Amino acid sequence: MQIELVVHNADIRTMRAERPRAEALAVAGGRIVALGSSADMLALAGPETRRLNAGGRMVLPGLQDAHIHLLNGGTDMVSGPVLYDATSVEALQAALRGFAKANPNGPVMGMGWQAGIFTDENLGRTVLDAAIPDRPCMLYDSSFHNAVINTAAMRAVALTTGQPDPPNGHFVLDAQGTPTGMLHEEATGWVRNRLPPTSHETHMKGLAMGQAHANRHGITGVLDAMIVDDNARAYAEAAANGTLTLRVAGTALVRPEDTAQTALERLSALRASHRDPLFTVHSGKFFFDGVLENRTAAMLEPYADSPGGNAPLMFEPAKIAALFKALDAARFQIHVHAIGDYAVRAALDGIESARRANGNWPALHQIAHIQMLHGSDLPRFRALGVMANMQPLWAMYDPVVPDLWMDMVGEARLPMVYALRDLLDAGAPLCLSSDFPVSTLNPFEIMQTAVTRAASAQARPFQPHQAITIAEALAGYTTAAAAACWRSHETGAIFPGAHADLIVIDRDISTCDPFEIGGTKVLATLLAGVEVYRDTQFDG
Repeated sequence: MQIELVVHNADIRTMRAERPRAEALAVAGGRIVALGSSADMLALAGPETRRLNAGGRMVLPGLQDAHIHLLNGGTDMVSGPVLYDATSVEALQAALRGFAKANPNGPVMGMGWQAGIFTDENLGRTVLDAAIPDRPCMLYDSSFHNAVINTAAMRAVALTTGQPDPPNGHFVLDAQGTPTGMLHEEATGWVRNRLPPTSHETHMKGLAMGQAHANRHGITGVLDAMIVDDNARAYAEAAANGTLTLRVAGTALVRPEDTAQTALERLSALRASHRDPLFTVHSGKFFFDGVLENRTAAMLEPYADSPGGNAPLMFEPAKIAALFKALDAARFQIHVHAIGDYAVRAALDGIESARRANGNWPALHQIAHIQMLHGSDLPRFRALGVMANMQPLWAMYDPVVPDLWMDMVGEARLPMVYALRDLLDAGAPLCLSSDFPVSTLNPFEIMQTAVTRAASAQARPFQPHQAITIAEALAGYTTAAAAACWRSHETGAIFPGAHADLIVIDRDISTCDPFEIGGTKVLATLLAGVEVYRDTQFDG
């Protein structure tokens, strides 16, 4: 056996209880073959063996983001302006003008405006027209549940007065009944499907940018949480030509108009077509509701600031049961977007019906987001083997953007918002993720928020009783995330036989100030023992 790589002089955290730490490891055939002292591992090296001196720094399993829109996020980064930092109409327009000047041809597809700053009242087509009057422009908000278009885009898609709302969507109208250009939920899809499709070339550029961004932050595996045919084609091409630099599990979109038969046929075809070691399709994605910010989250009780107001589920309960039973029987993982506590309960009910019909198997069906949760549903996660897939970056008071949703939830329900601690204490499987590009994909910033529940050391923490430990947060990005992606038998921890997916970081996140975790710098990222990212200052 020829040793390809030795990582030595390291503080290796294996994420395995039986051997939590080691000083060095050896790699052959892209897999870890031995752990031990630096002297012992270097003794295995031959003349062709690469040596990586970690300089005493922490080495971890490659991190995995189990709910991310990697390809779409990367594509958005190359297709239009990124507007997260725009805090005024003037700033948004300046960003649009800058992008349009640098990219004079084709539609402008931007993202990231903040719903707490821009609303139905201050953002519409006239705002966009002032910056981009001559070609279609569509800008998604930071949640991707709302968007705004300009007049040229309205003309391109024939959105006129009198257009009925699509199912689970809404065109915002002015006092005269004319569309303002603001779109909620499936109205965004109605418009996007009528604009020119994103080219395959742009998808490939977006994938290259997205995965480089992920590798830079120590991510070696993802679960892309909404795969359609174009996404699958891009991932498959990158896997086939050797340019994919992380492991991808795909979650194929299931639509409300699907029947059990149509969903099963489409997902089965995708699964059968994509069995590359780096790209597989293993699950079905459901949107059960929207987001609180536009009042489309499905709640058990009315919105606190709007008595009688609520939102329906996007799938009827009978259809949920039929779809879940069919996909579970075919051994697909089920992955549900659920923001409101009613949506969470409906997902648990659907999974319970599938379990009753098909028996238990280690699916780790998942409910993503879980912004709201009713306490009575806590024990059901463990009982049903359902993983809570959560994005703790949102579990803090935002220092810039007004938290409009808090008044909607009301004071009495706030203790159960992003209830990480309660879920863990109830024995629920829990992984952490980003939902990029809705937020940063930096896992260290996200882990910091999970531990502190605050934007900074000076800021007031949000529901601090729901904080978790750094060890629990790290497990959420390693062992638990690998399980969520169905890769825990060979990733997510450091052990003989595992893929040599590794990262070197610049600090010990287990002992540093919790508010310094987010500043962690990744010095090197390895996939199967091959460097896919190296910091220019790292000389190991």
